[in-house]
Amino acid sequence: MVLVALALRLAVVGFLYPDQMDPSRNHWHFAFENGKVAYSIVQGHGLGSPLFEDTGLSAWQTPIYPYLIAGVFKIFGTYSKASAIFLLSLQSLFSALACIPVFFVASEIFRDNFALISGWVWALFPLGIYWPAERIWPTWLATLLITILFWITLRFERASPTRTRTSIWKWTGYGFLWGFTALTEPVVLTVLPIMLGWIGIRRLQHRERWFMPLTVASLAFILFVSPWFVRNYEIFHRFIPFRDSMGLEMLLGNNGDTSYWLSASTGSALTHKIGPWQNDTEWQHFKQVGELPYMEACRQKANAFIHNHPRWYAIVTMRRFVFIWTHFWSFSPYYLAQEPDDPINVAFSTLFTALTLVGLWRTLRQNKAVGVLYALVLLFFPVVFYFTHVEVYFRRQIDPLMVVLAVYGVMGFRRPKEILAEEMREEDLEPVLTT
Repeated sequence: MVLVALALRLAVVGFLYPDQMDPSRNHWHFAFENGKVAYSIVQGHGLGSPLFEDTGLSAWQTPIYPYLIAGVFKIFGTYSKASAIFLLSLQSLFSALACIPVFFVASEIFRDNFALISGWVWALFPLGIYWPAERIWPTWLATLLITILFWITLRFERASPTRTRTSIWKWTGYGFLWGFTALTEPVVLTVLPIMLGWIGIRRLQHRERWFMPLTVASLAFILFVSPWFVRNYEIFHRFIPFRDSMGLEMLLGNNGDTSYWLSASTGSALTHKIGPWQNDTEWQHFKQVGELPYMEACRQKANAFIHNHPRWYAIVTMRRFVFIWTHFWSFSPYYLAQEPDDPINVAFSTLFTALTLVGLWRTLRQNKAVGVLYALVLLFFPVVFYFTHVEVYFRRQIDPLMVVLAVYGVMGFRRPKEILAEEMREEDLEPVLTT
């Protein structure tokens, strides 16, 4: 399964890797901000300079992926063809390896035949094939990690090791993995309290220890991420949790332009492009005042606009919610001229979401506790995007988890009465077999 998935993704890499080799703006398209920070690391300037020139140390990106790219640059050359192919191939491997936790997530909840089908569907899933080969970004490592964490969460629901020491090390590892994932892609933190809280409630229901395991996992998480917080405080003399770019993220999506899903992009009708990578005036301002004052100015502009246009903000937030789950933004002639393939993308995304919801409904009927966990994760994972701005590759991290539900939803259309009867028989027999 993994080998087939990897072969498909590597085949796409062979076609798409030249997109990374555009030398304009000092190889900006090669991993964008992560690539520039990696270049700064290789040059010996530390984790900084996320744009086009040396602007000093930065907290724009969390450290895991820039250091990974910097290591590849050291071995294969900075912005080289070999580095591009290796990084895209590595991302393809991350995506292919996700077949494994997909299989085990499905096997934890459903029967083995659902697990096999789910793994193969992810191996052949078009978005899981295309995106890791198209863009060098931490999303694809985070996709693998969050799927593993979801699987572990299901396993830890009733984990009762006989040795306390073993239990402590497992919970410590769980917390460290959360920390590593957060320093790879901080957006995953939206579901950290959901998964920990679900474990605590389920273990409490089963009358098993919950306080000490969750405390150990939480302390391990804090211990793992604390060096990054300390580093940021020592450099910038203020508390910066993970990244300092929220002000810019807010302004990118909340400035009055709704002609395109991202008003700062080339597809937007906005004449004044937002962001220092697209607007030279803003780039000069960024260099003049520095990263943190620039982000603070963006935050103030975004907050002022939202305060003065609350109805607009509510409507656009809902539009972003719809876009995340259906890929629909607009079918106006202007928009379709920028995105001619959108009707196909909207149909595919809407169908995928619909099948996921069918699978979620069936899961809630058969296993309410797991269904609630799934529902909360799907609802809250993209919550930051609803209120800031959207991109076409956002929400990809939970696609493998959605595949499991979508497969369950599709299988429900085939002999539903027989399948449900079999599931009910298995559920009824479980306490007897346990006894």
